[in-house]
Amino acid sequence: MALFPRGPHSEFGTLFRLLDDYDAHRADRSSGALSFAPKFDVRESKEAYMLDGELPGIDQKDINIEFSDPHTLVIHGRTERSYTSGTPPGKASEAAKGKETETGERYWVSERSVGEFQRSFNFPTRVDQDAVKANLRHGVLSIVVPKATAPQTKKITIQSA
Repeated sequence: MALFPRGPHSEFGTLFRLLDDYDAHRADRSSGALSFAPKFDVRESKEAYMLDGELPGIDQKDINIEFSDPHTLVIHGRTERSYTSGTPPGKASEAAKGKETETGERYWVSERSVGEFQRSFNFPTRVDQDAVKANLRHGVLSIVVPKATAPQTKKITIQSA
């Protein structure tokens, strides 16, 4: 039995909801340096794995693709947008109208993802790391990861002494 009932109609229900909302908000803001995780489609054929990821507005030079081990492909990078945040002293009335940038523009809504990102993909079979191809076109990163050919068995004969 709880000391304080946590139902929606209890005397403390509103207080508990506020505390839960604050805790969830605090956890979101301290989740680390990664700002977003781009969405990827991953397909498999007999010869390769194909990955297509949405990276709109991100330059090729800001994307890194590497293998962290023989089966894991890691894609990480960064996107930036510059604007001032916060309200300069004495400009509270202007801040109510929207965020003002250095050029005098105001942001009414800012929903685009900015900051660092990282995605990892672990392949269940051996892949040919040297034959991986990637391109970025119209904000879509396409990566083809060929499967490695099965190793050929080689019979070793035992020589008599």
